[in-house]
Amino acid sequence: MALTSPVKEHPYSHLIETLKDGTKFFSPQKLNDPRYDKLPLSIRVLLEAAIRNCDGFYTKEEDVQNILDWQQQQSKAEVPFSPARVLLQDFTGIPAMVDLAAMRDAVAKHGIDPSLVNPKCPTDLIVDHSLQIDYSKCAIQNAPNPGGGDGPNQSQGPSRSTPSRPPSRGGSHCGSQRGPCSKAACSDPPVSSGRPSASVQQIENTPLLCPFHLQPVSEPETALKNQEMELIRNKERLRFFKWCSKAFKNVNVVPPDVGAVHQVNLEYLSRVIQVSNSFVYPDSVVGTDSHTTMINGLGILGWGVGGIESEAVMLGQPVSLTLPQVVGCKLVGSINPLTTSIDIVLGITKHLRQAGISGKFVEFFGPGVSQLSAPDRTTIANMCPEYNATVSFFPVDQVTLKHFKKTNFTQDKLELLESYLKAVKLFRSYEDPSEDPQYSEVIEINLSSMVPCVSGPKRPQDRVSVSSMKEDFQSCLDEKVGFKGFHILKEKQETRVPFQHCGQEYHLAHGSVVIAAVISCTNNCNPSVMLTAGLLAKKAVEAGLVVKPYIRTSLAPGSGMVTHYLNTSGVLPYFSQLGFEVIGYGCATCVGNTAPLPEAVVDAIKQGDLVACGVLSGNRHFEGRLCDCVRANYLASPPLVVAYALAGTVGIDFEKEPLGVTSEGKEVYLRDIWPSREEVQQTEEDTVISSIFKDLRGRMEKGNTFWNNIEYPESVVFSWDQKSTYIRSPSFFSKLSKEVPPPQSIESAHVLLFLGDKVTTDHISPAGSIARVSAAAKYLLSKRLTPREFNSYGARRGNDAVMTRGTFASIKLQNRFIGKPGPKTLHIPSNQTLDVFEAAERYQKDGIPLIILAGKDYGSGNSRDWVAKGPYLLGVRAVIAESFEKLHKNQLVGMGIMPLQFLPGQNADSLELSGKEKFTITLPDSLSPRQQLTVKTSQGKSFSVTALFDTELDVIFFQHGGHLKYVARTLL
Repeated sequence: MALTSPVKEHPYSHLIETLKDGTKFFSPQKLNDPRYDKLPLSIRVLLEAAIRNCDGFYTKEEDVQNILDWQQQQSKAEVPFSPARVLLQDFTGIPAMVDLAAMRDAVAKHGIDPSLVNPKCPTDLIVDHSLQIDYSKCAIQNAPNPGGGDGPNQSQGPSRSTPSRPPSRGGSHCGSQRGPCSKAACSDPPVSSGRPSASVQQIENTPLLCPFHLQPVSEPETALKNQEMELIRNKERLRFFKWCSKAFKNVNVVPPDVGAVHQVNLEYLSRVIQVSNSFVYPDSVVGTDSHTTMINGLGILGWGVGGIESEAVMLGQPVSLTLPQVVGCKLVGSINPLTTSIDIVLGITKHLRQAGISGKFVEFFGPGVSQLSAPDRTTIANMCPEYNATVSFFPVDQVTLKHFKKTNFTQDKLELLESYLKAVKLFRSYEDPSEDPQYSEVIEINLSSMVPCVSGPKRPQDRVSVSSMKEDFQSCLDEKVGFKGFHILKEKQETRVPFQHCGQEYHLAHGSVVIAAVISCTNNCNPSVMLTAGLLAKKAVEAGLVVKPYIRTSLAPGSGMVTHYLNTSGVLPYFSQLGFEVIGYGCATCVGNTAPLPEAVVDAIKQGDLVACGVLSGNRHFEGRLCDCVRANYLASPPLVVAYALAGTVGIDFEKEPLGVTSEGKEVYLRDIWPSREEVQQTEEDTVISSIFKDLRGRMEKGNTFWNNIEYPESVVFSWDQKSTYIRSPSFFSKLSKEVPPPQSIESAHVLLFLGDKVTTDHISPAGSIARVSAAAKYLLSKRLTPREFNSYGARRGNDAVMTRGTFASIKLQNRFIGKPGPKTLHIPSNQTLDVFEAAERYQKDGIPLIILAGKDYGSGNSRDWVAKGPYLLGVRAVIAESFEKLHKNQLVGMGIMPLQFLPGQNADSLELSGKEKFTITLPDSLSPRQQLTVKTSQGKSFSVTALFDTELDVIFFQHGGHLKYVARTLL
């Protein structure tokens, strides 16, 4: 429900209090119920929302009491939750916005002002899922060859989309200029794509830095061309989104090339508190992106939902959920100084995965939480799918406030946030155990048990703690040749081979490091590890340590932003001084694109039959992958790569042995130069967070030229393009009447599909590519599109003609009428085998209603926009199954389709149904929840089913023909 100023009739108006600045809020503490202080903070958010939105229709006083009685009602009571906002990405957002546009048409036909149709819940739509890779090039070919000589594929000329390799390290990548690097110097001139295109100059981007001179340089040509194709390919959809952003209230459209949906949500849209009509309340969100859960790391309750659920919330309907169990995850102990954020995140994830917490809320508490930065928390919260929790909630504390000081929060907003959260006890001091709530169960994780590890020497799953690395490598030398062993004879394990490099003598031995690659592609989600490596390099240089020059060192940032924050924080020059030069952006060392080792090093390895080592922070390593003469390869965090490069060997105990000796003869241990977590977090907040937010704000305010110049209809109703194959007005409202029609029995219905168990949403509404022989393909061919232009079902969700034809179009659909997998069914009157859509079309032309027969767990799997919309438009009036996935059952009700369940112990086989009978389902004048109905067949059989309307609200939606029609009628 949209928040309105409370009136006397509000059942909880007596809970309203006022803050010092005059802002009002509902205070659950005024209930004077001791149970409130024992509630987990995530449940307190649910309770506040129920109190504030209690209208006696969607949310009732009984719901408030059930949430307050969470200890007894968890896993039992069904309660509503009205989030503060909805988050959509463009693929799932477009059908929702198309439905709203069609609703405006429908009410306008009844003489109602169409501008009254708007989302009731504030909605943010981020256009970020449209980019496809039409052009690519391997960034390693753009980098100077660190070893000189011929690089990979040197004998081949440059391809159309792959520029020729620039000069080797001895030359200048960008010429002698020290000012802004020109695109002509840093990449090839534009190449014609052979397709119609707009001018590249139309697209504006935040400049990257030239990785070699650290001067501003335009986006790489491939990125520009991919973005250009994205905008051209999706111009129809973007035009529609532009109209939505101007026509609808409560809709905020974030244009393309601003950022990914979870990035924008985390870094720009997150508010922690919302203020509306002089009332303040907690921020909360449901979103159609799988990364929505990241937001819980900032104390904002949110999780992912399907497109239909998000659309319902937009229209004012709350999310329905069973009161969840809340697992308290207590963090204790001190973090090992060498342990990185990634070690902690993966360690906590492993613990929670083993705990069996599927479908539960996780809430963190305990003194250890204060040691985690805001990015650490959001990364842990983002891992929810890995351990199957619904949310991983971190209540707001001083660390969160400190984080927001670096973002887009003003001082006034911070003061309001803190005072409100403290007033309703949603603010935590993790060091104070008296504030700890009661949880369903508690899992304790000792952070000190999370030790830094590396993986190797041959497989990524073989983890070795850094503290036992020396002993483990020794055992690898002893063991027989296998997954870890090298079987080096005892008398040869002490072999040392001298060699000359750059006029100086060095020695190699078993365990000597000859390759050290800092790669950030797998660490971009949390910049702290790269900053730790950079600060370690800085301290090493300041202590007088060096990396031996024969070690092949490299630095491959995953993006220009990584280079930017390494430079802004002042650590990039220190990387360079240790030999870790930026080599470019792309897959390099971990795919074997390593420059040749010096000949003298290779000869020494072969002469002594040495087990030489490579250390990298990528995600792949196998024996000989980095270089055929390097047999032992270890995956490590970026700072440990730097540490092992400084040591020159993996056979070192960092606690007992020094990394090196300065020119003055002073021994330097790793603990002497390892940066503290506080130092890393401070640098991260000061340089990374602030620069990311500044960049994102700039993109939000600026947009891009293509988006800004898109022309759109300046009308209250959308002017549909009848030729469009992406955007069409759906027929959901074609028979919308002002009055609610009486219940209509289903007479002489045929079975469209006779299905078995475990029919998933993938079977019902595929999301992938459009098969060339499908009903959807036939439609698109009739519109003169080539198969190359079909795109996917996901991209065409705004076209009901495509999506209806794509319903039950899965090649894995098992229809008992057919006997083999495929999107076919039997048209019973003609006894012909047809595409499902073609059969349904014939039935509709003949005025024959349709039902579906199914087994257990009908509709399981991920939510999809069209799993209920598609069957509705095919003419399906009811689904009779042994059991339903709860979410899908609600979706069917929301579209006016009856979910009917066989009585316990009965199914189609036990009732001896062939599926070829005609079925009649008689509806009484007054329906009620969980009512039993009678089904009669044309063969004279009769059996009972249960109508799965769980609440009176379900009955109301069904009688209206679904939620969309219900909302439309409220305006008539």
